[in-house]
Amino acid sequence: MFKVTPSAAEQILHAADAQDDSPALRVAAKVDDDGEISYGMGFDEERENDVVVECEGVHLLISPRSNELLDDATLDFVELKPGEFQFIFINPKDGACAGRERASGCGSCGGGCA
Repeated sequence: MFKVTPSAAEQILHAADAQDDSPALRVAAKVDDDGEISYGMGFDEERENDVVVECEGVHLLISPRSNELLDDATLDFVELKPGEFQFIFINPKDGACAGRERASGCGSCGGGCA
């Protein structure tokens, strides 16, 4: 099951408070041509066949195509460098990132599960 850490949930809920309604966060993943997994997220409306997950007070939407890639993954919000905070996806299924951490904003990954 996809997880959200408390620090990521805090940031997501803070951003959701700025929205007019109570939006759900869509998280997505796909395998690129080079075999790496790319990630994305944004507030969205629920669609037919979405997997709906409640985690740390966050209402998450995952498409069936992304669900398999995101199973056992974790979304975290971490300080990569002093004063530089970003969301990262930690996914044991992402072999391109095994054993190291790569950060490029939303769409980052790490080599283990938090």
